[in-house]
Amino acid sequence: MNLAPNPAFRSDSAASLLRTEILNGTTSPGTLLAESAVAKRLGVSRVPVREALFALEREGLVEFSATGRAFVKALTPQDFEELYVLRLTLEPLASRLAASTLKADITQLEKNVAATRRARSVQEVTRLDLEFHQLILAASGNVRLLKLWRSLRGELELWLGRLHRSHQLQTRETLQETVDAHQGIVESFQTQSPAACERLMREHILGWREWLPLSS
Repeated sequence: MNLAPNPAFRSDSAASLLRTEILNGTTSPGTLLAESAVAKRLGVSRVPVREALFALEREGLVEFSATGRAFVKALTPQDFEELYVLRLTLEPLASRLAASTLKADITQLEKNVAATRRARSVQEVTRLDLEFHQLILAASGNVRLLKLWRSLRGELELWLGRLHRSHQLQTRETLQETVDAHQGIVESFQTQSPAACERLMREHILGWREWLPLSS
């Protein structure tokens, strides 16, 4: 059902709606996002849609063909592998750097774990999961490390969301396993050395290895 024309509908509103549809799997990888069709569905002109698509391209959620058509990004096995390697490189280091700060104040991580326990959807678990890790990156005190991780945030949410949905279909335990793993990480920051926190984060990221798509 098409919405009535809405002149106040801005490009960031269009981006937010399209982002949600992409990240929750409503709009499948490889789907064509034709400006005219999306604009008609949202009841807006093509201008905010075009700006939204460019914004989502910068986030790594949309890609343009050589002819300028926009598609929902379809991660390849190589994409999954590269993002996995980057997480394995950045996050254990961030955990070691953040250990002393988080030992002094673990409140934000505890609040995140509590919110994850109350999550009502796999998409919400994914969002809170990445928020948990971003809090650790922020606590590392390394501005460039955090900036690099944030530059990957869109693709990481796409990456983790698809792994979470696959995991949920096979185990039905995505939420509980995420809570248990993150609670263990919280406890390590409270009681363990920076080196031990780094090792645990590495083990946590390595645990996703079996869920990565096989290389083509």
